[in-house]
Amino acid sequence: MNKKVKSRYKRALKIRSKMKKRDIACLTVHRTSRHIYAQITSIGGSKTLVCASTTEKDVKKNLIRTGNKKSAGIIGKIIAERCLKIGIKKVCFDRSGFKYHGRILTLAESARDHGLQF
Repeated sequence: MNKKVKSRYKRALKIRSKMKKRDIACLTVHRTSRHIYAQITSIGGSKTLVCASTTEKDVKKNLIRTGNKKSAGIIGKIIAERCLKIGIKKVCFDRSGFKYHGRILTLAESARDHGLQF
């Protein structure tokens, strides 16, 4: 396994071990070079409540590129609106070991601006 991947997994383990202690829903983010995905899971993590990604047809048709900060901001807005619609306001943020900058930062700020608390 490559050094970057190992360090990402270590960060993810640290984050997730702290999140197990909290009893709220979790906003999990995953990114690839071409897309960004976000989902809200239940307290135990066993059920996906809401999800949004740049692979959805409605989102994809409005974007020229799906792997940039603009698309991450749109996904943050969509996930926040869908959460508020089902009554979830407070979540914990799981960035899956990715560093908190760039697209991850943009998605988080956009979700906060549109009503999610974390």
